[in-house]
Amino acid sequence: MSHQQTTLVGVGIAAAVAIGAAVLTGSHSTSHTAGPTVSSSVVRSQAATVGGKRETILTDAQGMPLYYYPPDSNTKSLVSGSLAAAWPPVTSTSTPTATGLSGKLTVVRDSHGGQLAYNGHLLYTFVSDPRGVATGQGVQNFFVATPNLSVLADSPTASTNTYGGY
Repeated sequence: MSHQQTTLVGVGIAAAVAIGAAVLTGSHSTSHTAGPTVSSSVVRSQAATVGGKRETILTDAQGMPLYYYPPDSNTKSLVSGSLAAAWPPVTSTSTPTATGLSGKLTVVRDSHGGQLAYNGHLLYTFVSDPRGVATGQGVQNFFVATPNLSVLADSPTASTNTYGGY
């Protein structure tokens, strides 16, 4: 076998291993058809770069920026399939610890399980974001969640909100 043939065989084996790993990884996804989810036990406010500017935004425990999707209602996510693959819903089995937030975090039972909401807005991450940088602002109609995000009308937090929308 020539050096070129050996290299091609090696590349073919590496590709087969990568495909097998992707299949195995995919087989361990959640039972929901909506796509992957991200679990978070802490939501905090912190400075991040959004559109080239430093802003205070909501992040998860790993410092990943959190987003909301305006077409969602306070009880129903409209993010599924390939959209949910790019924008994984943030889920939790219980209301997470809130650090530096004046609004209200809740867990909403929806198609993703227990999805986190801030002031009634369901929360998501963006798979293309590096830690501390929000690259998804305005992409596919998703927007960065900030500590002063207004309360979504008809949300459970609307009746208990004492500071109004911003």
